[in-house]
Amino acid sequence: MTTSSNNENSPRRSFIKSLGKIGIGAGLIPSLPAMAAAEELENTIVGSEQTSDKEVVVQILQTTDVHCQVYPHDELFWENDKAVFRKTGGYAHLSTYLKKEKKANPNTFIIDTGDMFQGSALSGKTTGKAMVPILNALDYNLYLPGNWEVIFGKRKMQTLMGALQAPKVCANMYHDLGEGKKGELIFHPYYIWNVAGIKIGFLGYTDPLVPIRQSPNYSKGILYTKPEENLKHYVEVLRNDEQCAFIVILSHLGLSQQIALANNPDCEGVNYILGGDTHERVRKPIQCKYSKVVEPGAFGSFIGKLQLTIKNGKVISDNYLLDELNPEKYKADPTLSNIIKENELPFKEEISQVIGYSTLPLYRYFVIENTIDTMVLNALAWQMPEVDIVLSNGFRFCPPKSTPDHTGNIPINNGFIYDMLPVDSNLKTGEITGKQLLEWLEKELNNVFAKDASKRFGGWVIKFQGMQIEFKAFEAMGKRVQKVLVKGKAVDENSVYKICACERDGDPVDMLCRIKGVANPITHSFTLHKTMKDYLIKNSPVTPTLPLNAKILDGPQTLLTQVYGVDYSFR
Repeated sequence: MTTSSNNENSPRRSFIKSLGKIGIGAGLIPSLPAMAAAEELENTIVGSEQTSDKEVVVQILQTTDVHCQVYPHDELFWENDKAVFRKTGGYAHLSTYLKKEKKANPNTFIIDTGDMFQGSALSGKTTGKAMVPILNALDYNLYLPGNWEVIFGKRKMQTLMGALQAPKVCANMYHDLGEGKKGELIFHPYYIWNVAGIKIGFLGYTDPLVPIRQSPNYSKGILYTKPEENLKHYVEVLRNDEQCAFIVILSHLGLSQQIALANNPDCEGVNYILGGDTHERVRKPIQCKYSKVVEPGAFGSFIGKLQLTIKNGKVISDNYLLDELNPEKYKADPTLSNIIKENELPFKEEISQVIGYSTLPLYRYFVIENTIDTMVLNALAWQMPEVDIVLSNGFRFCPPKSTPDHTGNIPINNGFIYDMLPVDSNLKTGEITGKQLLEWLEKELNNVFAKDASKRFGGWVIKFQGMQIEFKAFEAMGKRVQKVLVKGKAVDENSVYKICACERDGDPVDMLCRIKGVANPITHSFTLHKTMKDYLIKNSPVTPTLPLNAKILDGPQTLLTQVYGVDYSFR
């Protein structure tokens, strides 16, 4: 690591301190207090002089999309064309892993690239507050906000992120001044790590589609921009002004969007994109035109490890691997275990209460159909038998559940209800025409399978019951839907169909599941959580067999990723 001069009265130290006092708000140095920032800047200057012909290996460790899964959990792997489950993850086990890595190599930098405050009962019941001491105890070096960091609103996001001890970066989230006017960046755009005589620059981007993909009110007060609006500028700043030898983008855009960005000329000069959002497991870096792209899975099941070999002030080689976090191999850190237990204690009994059982493993990894979504849809249809079609968004969060208890079936507790459905929205119904339905299906399929990777959303195929479709994923926009049946009959463009989905906070009254112009919209008193609990209490054990409501004609039904055209497979 770089060291600073011991001469407190040197002219250079005085000059740097004066820079620190005026430069913090300009985003020219890391988001630290003024004196610490000045010290960091001096380290940068001194470090740039300390080159060596000795090879030094430094490493960047990445987690992402943990979604507040603090304990080891069942995880799904695709091996020999079938699903295999084994235990992974757990923050106390991650702590042991990180400490071991840092002891073996002090030149270790640890980052999390988002979705750290949404996804579990513990987070939901404390509006994220319980996660702060846990994350701080893990001693991260840098954070990027994910698309779900806004789950409790802008102000709460700022409070939670501000309570984290490490710096935060994001170059495309601005304060909204109203009428489309951008204020200042909410977070600093970049951060610089001084190590082994070089500077490594970290530039952050999160998903600009948050207001569309999620309930609009979550991100109210924030303006998002596409990375392309300032990416080239900041790459030039890091390369030329800051003299960084290596540039990394921390990204929460989703693998398709990250690949598109890495093929964009604005990305020239960026070495790696360490991504997140779509929970993909990239085991070998995807080499794009300008940068390499990786993404290290989700739920704390994996840690991405990027190792860089440095010599004579240059990065001469890089190596990447995906480490599986085996809780048997990495025993729980007692200190972090106690922090987790302390935070969870007031809610432990309620979270652990078993509501019902499933006879089948529950998972949410396949692009087209999953047992978790099937169970949710079955519950919605049970609650609303008068509707024609029930809908559920194409989420990918929620770790699998495959381990039976003493009954021989798989228990579903209150905690797992939150894992599946972190937002307890009300059910909403409305009426649409067959024409609206067909147009909406084409748009939703294009969001998943668009040929242009930059146009793909992070979610998977919308889930539904009461309707059966056949489609071609790799056809052109407008030509994917081949057949649609509603209640067993071919859809009629002029007929009216009653639909049900969850209400999104901030959507127009006449919008439901991104369908505009819904007639006779009604928000019901039933919530998702109450519906799931009532359904499980009365129907357990449930058997959510995949119904084949959505049949792909030009690909495998077991599709595990929306990414194609590159050397990558999910496993």
